Amino acid sequence: METVSTAEVPAKERFAAWREVSSKRWVPLDARCESHVESAFRARACFSTLGPVQVVVLTATPLSIHRTPKLIRRSDPETFLVTCTVRGRVWGEQDGRHADLHVGDLSLRDSSHPYLTRLTPAEHVAQTVCLQFSRSSLPFPQRDLRDLVALRIPGGRGVGALSSQFLLRLARHMHEFSAADTARLSSLTLDVLTVALAGELDARRALPPETRRRALIAEIHAFIQQNLGDGHLTPAAIAAAHHISVRYLHKVFQQDGSTVAGWIRARRLQRCRRDLADPRLAAQSISAIAARWGFTSPAHFSQAFRGAYGLSPSQFRRQCATVRDD
Repeated sequence: METVSTAEVPAKERFAAWREVSSKRWVPLDARCESHVESAFRARACFSTLGPVQVVVLTATPLSIHRTPKLIRRSDPETFLVTCTVRGRVWGEQDGRHADLHVGDLSLRDSSHPYLTRLTPAEHVAQTVCLQFSRSSLPFPQRDLRDLVALRIPGGRGVGALSSQFLLRLARHMHEFSAADTARLSSLTLDVLTVALAGELDARRALPPETRRRALIAEIHAFIQQNLGDGHLTPAAIAAAHHISVRYLHKVFQQDGSTVAGWIRARRLQRCRRDLADPRLAAQSISAIAARWGFTSPAHFSQAFRGAYGLSPSQFRRQCATVRDD
């Protein structure tokens, strides 16, 4: 992952520096900022690659982004872009249509046509995650996708909600992903985008079954990750949230060579391991950390942790403290 930030640039030079760097790093864009807020301008962009999908998480003070006909003539990658609002609000316009996006909402844009995007902060900054991918990456005729450009895909209901959860989690935890994670997320991200857009096109039945299955498992994984601390996170609750039967839920996990309970336990253990290694949490008891991530029985947690990592939770914590002291 690569990060570009204005933090080290003198205040008077920040916006000019940002305009130059951002246009070169993404697609040619014209960034603009109101003169009365330019002196306090701040921006940070984290770039990552998930196979054929380019991802940028942008955090910025008030800002507008223009893709003009002149810039399109200069360079056009001929791609689609999907934006998901992470914080604040985003207003977008293209081809005479516009969308006012709240947290979790998605919108599609086409790099070959002029567009305008405005970021409106909530508590000083706004944040979006934008995914750019080749037009051939999705199994739809381009004319159909053109019908979705600059429309709001709600992130609070239906397929849009499940896709939104996945993309919000991607934005918030992108810095944690290993090389193996990014390789796996490559196809999952395209599958999630495919299902989200298909839902808007009312064409889900036209999707290959394997694409639907991979997208569903990605959405289920995102839902589980968001609810790991819930002691009532059961297969029945997960199945109900995704409008499928418990039997089908188990079948989906079995096809991936895992079980629902095993996948949840492994994710909970990872979170506990991370917290036990964190010196900022040294004052918190092991049982409190275990309970935070859904382990209601200290004895069961200790047994599961030793089985996964070869050490008891207390031994692991002491080992981490020893390494830090050295």
